[in-house]
Amino acid sequence: MARYIGAVCRICRREGEKLFIKGDRCYTEKCAIERRKYPPGQHGQGFKKLSDYGVQLREKQKVRKMYGLLEKQFRRYFYDADRAKGITGEVLLQLIESRLDTIVFRMGFAPNRRRARQLIGHGHILVNGKKVNLPSYSIKQGDLVEVKETSRNMAEIADSISKSEHRGLPGWVEVDIAHFQGKVLHIPSRDEIQLPVQEQLIVELYSK
Repeated sequence: MARYIGAVCRICRREGEKLFIKGDRCYTEKCAIERRKYPPGQHGQGFKKLSDYGVQLREKQKVRKMYGLLEKQFRRYFYDADRAKGITGEVLLQLIESRLDTIVFRMGFAPNRRRARQLIGHGHILVNGKKVNLPSYSIKQGDLVEVKETSRNMAEIADSISKSEHRGLPGWVEVDIAHFQGKVLHIPSRDEIQLPVQEQLIVELYSK
């Protein structure tokens, strides 16, 4: 499957705000957007007013890149949200937030979503006692997510867990650090998904 292999800090600079793609580096003064708060490229410091379409597109790109999704994947999530009951924009964020790679990241087992996908793909993560190697696997209320017992001695996982208190854990998951496992208490509401996102702009973009 296609994947982005370029410098991820350029993504944050392009969107003009921290997307926390890099992990712990985003919380330090080494974060690229802290030093250069303008888009990358030769004309990055030039002012350019966006059209309404441009604003909507940038909002969609921001969310897509934040979660590391391809356009086809993101569009599928939107169509599923559009068919579901509830407010389309909120349901869209709930569907994406319920992905296994995001849950592993939220629970602190990985420093970022990219590394969470690698852990899942390499078989280090169990869901309800069974190995799941699909990062897009949809987690439901009450599901138990844990690090496989033979993988709990990995230094990177232990380091990420130790730093998770600094990043903060969302209230809709319950994590047992001693046993390397966490439980999804409920699917997060929009208020619990603390992202600087205007999802209505994305709805407007796809509704054209």
